[in-house]
Amino acid sequence: MELEQDSEIKLAKNGNHEAFINLIKPLELQMYSIAKAILRHDEDCADAMQEAILKAYKSFPSLRQPSFFKTWLFRILINECNTIIRRRSSMIPLLNLDEAQYDTPNPEVRIDLREAVYRLEEVSRTIIILHYFRDLPLRQIAEMLDLNEGAVKTRLHRARVTLSEWLTNHKEGEVNV
Repeated sequence: MELEQDSEIKLAKNGNHEAFINLIKPLELQMYSIAKAILRHDEDCADAMQEAILKAYKSFPSLRQPSFFKTWLFRILINECNTIIRRRSSMIPLLNLDEAQYDTPNPEVRIDLREAVYRLEEVSRTIIILHYFRDLPLRQIAEMLDLNEGAVKTRLHRARVTLSEWLTNHKEGEVNV
């Protein structure tokens, strides 16, 4: 299997479109799963996957180590997901302009665990999602995010502490999972 993948990578690097498709096809379900965990909306998942595949195709000749193809592709996908989240969070729908002033967390409002995770800073949010929602090992997350494993562990710990504080300080203490 690995020899087959290496030959497909060599062909794809030389401009063979079919070889590139053969590399992407078996990873589509995993890509969707990661995108869905980060973005939650099917339309956004499709956009992120499409952009990630396009960027991977365009920059494929720059892939230095063929053995890291999957990690490299997932890193591109995660970056696309985070771009979509940033873009979405900077937009205020016209219909909700009057409600925009109430965006700050209100302790009277019941907090949802997923919403709390989505309030985290980008890298911490991604680590929490990949580790707890997608069950990926810390070593693999470190490779995907181009961080060392110690940095991933530290960010994971800080994110858990932050979530714990947010949820503990919540007046009702109710959490939806």
